[in-house]
Amino acid sequence: MRSKKWLAPGAVALALALVMGASACMSGAQARAWPYNESADSKAEVDAALTRAASQHHPVLIVFGANWCPDCRALDAAMTQGANAAFFRQHFEVVKVDVGNFDRHLDLVARYGNPIRQGIPAAVLLSAEGKVLYATQAGELANARTMSEQGMVDFFARFVPPVKPD
Repeated sequence: MRSKKWLAPGAVALALALVMGASACMSGAQARAWPYNESADSKAEVDAALTRAASQHHPVLIVFGANWCPDCRALDAAMTQGANAAFFRQHFEVVKVDVGNFDRHLDLVARYGNPIRQGIPAAVLLSAEGKVLYATQAGELANARTMSEQGMVDFFARFVPPVKPD
């Protein structure tokens, strides 16, 4: 009997700690900003980026990915944080398209030659006029977790148009 008296308060404390910990984890997950907006109107976002690209004379970079994908999150972090963020803002109109479990926005995927065929993240580079300049076809970014941030910049830097002398 004596152990049961000690067990009950201990079990209650353990259960309370687990509930509080789970609650803290849930609120942290809710506060986290995922890189891919699962409810976005991606077609409209691509159209808006093309409009901006025409006035800014930048290519449009469409990144296909999903929030569950660690390589997609690694690529997004490399593109949006630190010194690399300025490079991507300066040279591209970026649109992130959520492909879910390879079951969302497949019309856009098909429009640009199915760049997700060999994995995500996948990228398509469009001219301001909407012409495909480059599309991943062999899973070139599917190992983004193992690429350095500079390696990711170098991958995309080869598509930056050269500066025209005045």
